[in-house]
Amino acid sequence: MSKGFTSNHRIALLAGLVLAMFAGLEARLVWLHIVDREDLLRSVGEARRQLIVDYSRRGDILDANGALLATSHSVVVLGVDPQSVRSEDLAKLPRLAALLGMPLADLERVCTTKERPAAAGTGPQAPAPSAGMVINFGRAAAAEAAHDAEAARRDDTELDEPDREGNRPIRWAKLSDQVPESVYDQVSKLGVRGVYGSRVYRRDYPHNDMAAHIIGYVDREERPVAGIEHFADFYLRGENGWLESERDGRSRELAQFRTREVPASDGFSVSLTIDATIQRMAEDELATVAAQYEPGKATIIVSDPQTGFILALANYPSFDLNRYNELPRADQGRMRNIAVADEYEPGSVFKIVAVSGALNDGLVTTRSEFDCTLEKIDYNGITRSLPREDGSDQFNRPLTVAEIIEKSSNKGAAQLAMALGDRRFYDYARAFGFGQRTGFPVGGEVAGKLKPPEKWDSLTITRMPMGQSVTATALQMQQAMGVIANGGMLLKPQIIHKVRDAQGEPVYTFLPVEVRRVISEQTALTMARLLTAVVSSEGTAPEAAIPGFDVAGKTGTANKLVPVEIAPGVTVPRYSDRHHVASFIGFFPAVIRHPGDRQVAIAVIVDDADARCPGGVAYGHMVAAPVFKRLGERLIPYRNIRPQIDNEAPRALAMGGAR
Repeated sequence: MSKGFTSNHRIALLAGLVLAMFAGLEARLVWLHIVDREDLLRSVGEARRQLIVDYSRRGDILDANGALLATSHSVVVLGVDPQSVRSEDLAKLPRLAALLGMPLADLERVCTTKERPAAAGTGPQAPAPSAGMVINFGRAAAAEAAHDAEAARRDDTELDEPDREGNRPIRWAKLSDQVPESVYDQVSKLGVRGVYGSRVYRRDYPHNDMAAHIIGYVDREERPVAGIEHFADFYLRGENGWLESERDGRSRELAQFRTREVPASDGFSVSLTIDATIQRMAEDELATVAAQYEPGKATIIVSDPQTGFILALANYPSFDLNRYNELPRADQGRMRNIAVADEYEPGSVFKIVAVSGALNDGLVTTRSEFDCTLEKIDYNGITRSLPREDGSDQFNRPLTVAEIIEKSSNKGAAQLAMALGDRRFYDYARAFGFGQRTGFPVGGEVAGKLKPPEKWDSLTITRMPMGQSVTATALQMQQAMGVIANGGMLLKPQIIHKVRDAQGEPVYTFLPVEVRRVISEQTALTMARLLTAVVSSEGTAPEAAIPGFDVAGKTGTANKLVPVEIAPGVTVPRYSDRHHVASFIGFFPAVIRHPGDRQVAIAVIVDDADARCPGGVAYGHMVAAPVFKRLGERLIPYRNIRPQIDNEAPRALAMGGAR
């Protein structure tokens, strides 16, 4: 046979090999398309089809002047698919570790650990949306998705289905959830296969602890927890978008295969009535009080009594909104908005109710006199003991209504309430807003306690007028004093001013809300002038006087109820002579005389500052009134409040010339 031709044996062998190859290929195709078709389609679908979340940006919270109080900035959640990392990528890991600020050994371990042994976990796991942004259609069942999200919160790792040995290939492991955009650009340039990120938004509070109890915060999952963040979440949160697409083997989106796309809608911004400058002033004053007296707690509220808008609300102690999760359990009470969530017996500030009511009903004038030397008095057929006067004040003559306010007479206030009668006095207390929530939108507000007359004992009519047997919040006291400042109307305290859409266009504006008329305009004017005598040299709080301005206000020094053991294992609440709530609540100018003039109301309430006070008693005039004065003097130039005092005219009018 010629050497130019192959033997029949070789031809047969070659043909047999070719046929065997085609037979193997055909068998494989039959296996893939018929026997293993469902598993193949599922795996391909999971590998390529994806639902990519397009996260919306949470709206900003701003102060009254547009300063940022809460905002959101974009960061990248960075992860790695260890299955995609190749040996040549390992040389790039030192640079990647430096960019992430991550120990190289930890990074190498994550990038080279390609599976998790069966003993490490049995259920399917997937990253929470904020960690991975990719949701595979193959796991779209609601129950399984919930399970996946919970698993992700535990270890931030996505595992594939277990193999025959029960090992679970790792498809995604988080490297960092706070990579800045600029750093992510450098990471991308490294070209490490399998390392990819998703852009999300993180909340930031530029002023840390300022107005913490008003602003509130969102947790790591962007869920609103407290404050305006929680109350206005409907406006702030926005709506996430999504797109359906495919990805390649390196987890990169194949944009040409997009089939559906819904754009994200960013949240609206919320502008508050809070003025960040005034808020900082109030918090500075609280810091001074804390350093000087070491109180248990304290509150300062600043408002515009003509509108009910809150300009500042500060509590001591407070907390850092950016580090809320670092608070030890023992210190978590710092998150409590004590201005609305804690109640106290207001003491003598409550006397404005009895005096206003008696004047408003025409039962007395400012010159009407009451015997404040009495120890007991007959009322409704029962002899009742009158309360003692505060401190060393013991009056040896009748006092006019004007002097009852100026001297803060407990006995005088009790007799004015008796002139009104149980029901009428109670009705005025309710009209001033006590015993009911103000509707303030943040802070877990409580209503305080105001018992109806049918639940009073024989002494309530003599004790409630001086601010005992009744409890209120700091905000309720501020609201009540606002009735006198604004001409007799109870206004709803408000903290939100405007809501704007993502383009900055106004969506809703909050206007002043009148709840009810409490007293006549003339009575309110008379009361304002009576309260200017309190800060005179003859009154209980000359420490609150501001030179050049007619200041109206009232002190309070309320004995706290403390548990006293009267027998082994038996305690009862008793009023303490060593624990007090000191307060001063007032406003200036006392009277608005010209349209456009500005007025400001300030409440200062300091709880349990006795230990560091002279004599061991924290009086309102000693602890709270000086804070009112200092803060008021700082507000005068900032708010452009014009002097309006008219020498001694307001005091003279209050003492004898007004009804």
